[in-house]
Amino acid sequence: MSYTQSHDINTYLPDVTAAPNPSDSSKNAPVGLRMPAEFEPHHGCILIWPSRPGSWPYGAKAARRAFRQVIEAIAESEAVYVLAGPDCVEDAAETVGRVATILPIETDDAWARDVGPTFVLDSSKNLIGIDWEFNAWGGKVDGLYTHWDRDDAAAAAICQALKVPCLNLHPFVLEGGSIHSDGDGTLMVTESCLLSAGRNPQMTREQIDEKLCCLLGAQKILWLPRGIWQDETNEHVDNIAAFVRPGEVVLAWTDDETDPQYSLSKSCLDYLSSETDAKGRTLIVHKLPIPSQPICVQEEDLDGYEFEDGEDVREAGERLAASYVNFYISNGGIILPQFGDVNDSRSVEILSRLFPERTVYPIPAGDILLGGGNIHCITQQIPIGRNFSLKGEHPYA
Repeated sequence: MSYTQSHDINTYLPDVTAAPNPSDSSKNAPVGLRMPAEFEPHHGCILIWPSRPGSWPYGAKAARRAFRQVIEAIAESEAVYVLAGPDCVEDAAETVGRVATILPIETDDAWARDVGPTFVLDSSKNLIGIDWEFNAWGGKVDGLYTHWDRDDAAAAAICQALKVPCLNLHPFVLEGGSIHSDGDGTLMVTESCLLSAGRNPQMTREQIDEKLCCLLGAQKILWLPRGIWQDETNEHVDNIAAFVRPGEVVLAWTDDETDPQYSLSKSCLDYLSSETDAKGRTLIVHKLPIPSQPICVQEEDLDGYEFEDGEDVREAGERLAASYVNFYISNGGIILPQFGDVNDSRSVEILSRLFPERTVYPIPAGDILLGGGNIHCITQQIPIGRNFSLKGEHPYA
């Protein structure tokens, strides 16, 4: 089976002007839903071909080279789907069409983790996509751009393209990078993100906790206090901590007490050290160093951006939220960001030890980081379900 199909550009575009259903559809959600852990078997992975001038400088040329390396590494062990709008669908097909299925779905940016569906399994182990509301990481309060209609429509469009049932959870605001599952009853989130004023200010922490447990099959949520310093998503959990298996977590860490990241990581370590997971296990925390030197926007990078009115802008010297925790777990690999730092090799060694059954793929990721996130942020796994099997057996077969 080939993974090079492209489809008519209008096939999967929903009416982005239509108002979302205001009802709380979580009340009608199937019982017994479960969000598998990322280290469980996948059917495949979703990415979006980068093109937004305010995120990817100089026509996204360098970013696309980095995305290509990520896509090729993932494609060695699972199917890959790449969304592309009309301005870049031909480039995506020419660049990665040999190893990926191109879906002509237009978005506002390339953060598949946050705008794509969160995939869960029902009690019969069928795959369902959850469509959360997306508001550009904060909406009118502190969102990063002013128009996000196509990003908000992406999850439903993906489910339609893949022929997966879609559960509409609008108007509950959530991004995929703000939740991590161990697949065994425990979720991780950060207070700084989920309790931010631009997400769901009408809800209490207890109400958010209850809703996520119901929809994602959790019995306990670990509420880490903070994330990575200056992470413009209000500190997504996927940049600070990740499950490597039930009961074990990697945590972004620095020993430098003068670094502003130190107090944030220390607060998370103290919290995790005092908690157990849903099964009562004492958590094992593996420290994963952040780059030894801050990764900052350079003047030559800044010259390549084209910002829209109302869009969050970059500044020369601005520290970016670089973290090795922002890796993707594929069926056969750990797709790991590298920053040209002395801790690159340490990150490879640590994750090779934690995932001996997988190959670590070190990917130069500075050009992805310039967009604001990294490898985990641009990927969204599709777990295996009864209606979605292994690579080579997908809806287009």
